[in-house]
Amino acid sequence: MSKASLISNTPDQPVPVSVNGIAISPENIAAEAQNHASDRPEKAWAAAAEALVIREALLQKARALGLVAQPVTDASDRKEPEDDALIRQLLEAEVSVPNPDLSSSQRYFENNRGRFRSADLYEVAHILLQADKRDALAYSRAKREAEALIEALQDKPGQFERMARDRSDCPSANDGGRLGQIAAGQTTPLFEAAVREMQPGEISASPVETPYGFHIIRLDQKAPGTVPDFEIARPLVEEFLRDASWRRAVSQFISLVIGEATITGVALNGAKTPLVQ
Repeated sequence: MSKASLISNTPDQPVPVSVNGIAISPENIAAEAQNHASDRPEKAWAAAAEALVIREALLQKARALGLVAQPVTDASDRKEPEDDALIRQLLEAEVSVPNPDLSSSQRYFENNRGRFRSADLYEVAHILLQADKRDALAYSRAKREAEALIEALQDKPGQFERMARDRSDCPSANDGGRLGQIAAGQTTPLFEAAVREMQPGEISASPVETPYGFHIIRLDQKAPGTVPDFEIARPLVEEFLRDASWRRAVSQFISLVIGEATITGVALNGAKTPLVQ
């Protein structure tokens, strides 16, 4: 638990935010608050103050251990800020986690098989009739035309490619409406939901409305996702377990560092630090 400073007899004056006597200015907290979205300014301020307190405590710990910042550069040749480098080096020096054992990895895989299932794949073609809801007349006209095209395709499904080339407002019209192979997340949610309910060879029975307009969809092929064998998924399982262990260990280390510090102006990890004086 952080060491609390004395509370004076003037209860309405806020205690400055500080870590071991090093103050964190209101200006810095206000700047940091921009990174903590909230419906209430005081919540954003409190979150920013906590973040800066933790950062300052970690920097002080790193310097107390004699660490010297050794920034690295990324693939774009951008240099790591020195304070970030110092915190990274502190965590690398003080936090370690064991590699997951085979039993833990197998147990996690069996309990979370869905996480490792590959995405469903679909071969899809469509005819898009662009429509903007702000233009009620054009919107209604596009919907009626889409319904008429679907009715015509019920008798002559082989005309789909010709209709797409003649009428579709999508660049795929040049290829008979073919979008190729798509997976989850590559189209709008409404389009994706419609495709997911269709069977290969089927043309949508009604226009599918999305923000782009009305679609007439044809599903050509469907390849359901599969769950790989454990040995294939094992590297991903171990990576997840290592990351989860690392995050827990870092959280515990931060709690220890905060517990050793004298903090004023903000309550952290349940510590009874003074907020007013």
